[in-house]
Amino acid sequence: MNLDPSRLEKGQNHRASPATLAFLYRFFAAESAGGLILMAAALAALVVANSPWSETYFSTLHIKIFGLSIEHWVNDGLMAIFFMLVGLEIKREMLVGQLSSWSQRALPGFAALGGMLIPAMIYIAVNWGNSETLGGWAIPAATDIAFALGVLSLLGKRVPISLKIFLSALAILDDLGAVLIIALFYTSGLSVSMLLASLAVIAFLVVLNRCGVRRLWPYLVAGGLLWFFMLQSGIHATLAGVILALCIPLGDSNNDRKSPLLYLEEKLHPWVAFAVVPVFGFANAGVSLAGISPGNLVDPVPLGVALGLLLGKQLGVFGFAALIIRSGLAKLPEGCGWFQLYGIALLCGIGFTMSLFIGALAFAGHPLLVDEVKVGVLLGSILSAVLGVVVLLSVRPAEDLKLDPDPK
Repeated sequence: MNLDPSRLEKGQNHRASPATLAFLYRFFAAESAGGLILMAAALAALVVANSPWSETYFSTLHIKIFGLSIEHWVNDGLMAIFFMLVGLEIKREMLVGQLSSWSQRALPGFAALGGMLIPAMIYIAVNWGNSETLGGWAIPAATDIAFALGVLSLLGKRVPISLKIFLSALAILDDLGAVLIIALFYTSGLSVSMLLASLAVIAFLVVLNRCGVRRLWPYLVAGGLLWFFMLQSGIHATLAGVILALCIPLGDSNNDRKSPLLYLEEKLHPWVAFAVVPVFGFANAGVSLAGISPGNLVDPVPLGVALGLLLGKQLGVFGFAALIIRSGLAKLPEGCGWFQLYGIALLCGIGFTMSLFIGALAFAGHPLLVDEVKVGVLLGSILSAVLGVVVLLSVRPAEDLKLDPDPK
């Protein structure tokens, strides 16, 4: 199931297999539709949070069930499923997909690196000297693939599938970077006993994999235990989803039913796209705008987040991509030009899901700062989406322009 974009739009002798194309179109259809639902959920949260039902909305999120509030169940529980899907996608792409070779990883990998470094540097520059807010440096470093593909779906065939593949590969590597950032920088108060229990479960999962166990239920039961132990250990519980995913065996990558990884990914994808992520968006995008004035938008947190997403992402993604293309180590995606690549770089400024998630971790216990993060994320994401659409609409489809994808 190699998703090499060079195989998707070349001549008859290099066409992708029907199974590969079917998988791609199912993926983009679900991701795009999920992105549109996520937009609706975020808008609904904003409306409710600024309506007569706002008190009910916020109080409901703090109702406790089995010791955790509904908000925590969403952010620590449901999002573990989201992170498991992220882990499955990362493993699949690294083994048999569009990231399975170094040449395929070069362009999205370099672009993702720039798209994480430059936004973080902009946020740090805006918040320099403020120890209370400096910890949010990673907030603008992530791209929301569902939201971005949802926006792309509105443009139809004006965007070649190779660019959608490039965006998804970049976002997957971006998610990998975000997972590492969460593990390294947003972990505190470790419990040694719970950490040892977590390591024991991880060792059991590795043994299952090495012994060739293909049934999913032993992995899922062990994954549930791993989530509980990590929740108690001080390491963010959602990382259990990624670790579990990396232990799921790939098996036969040419047959979804014989591959535990592909089977689980296909079953999880609609639930995550149409339920988990929209619920997260509804629970986290709600912010009361009553006490926010235009002057608040230049406060360090919302300004740093908004500029990081709007300016940092386009500079980092497009700048680093252009650098590696001009160096000859990579080529423009098949059938696209520089302005289309720039439009995609703008869309990478849509940070929503992961940015809100990291913001909640960075400023846990500081609700006012979390609200400022939401304002910055919404502002930066909306402006990036609008500008990205304008740029992509200003360019005629590549087949009309007869663009040469190789700048040489």
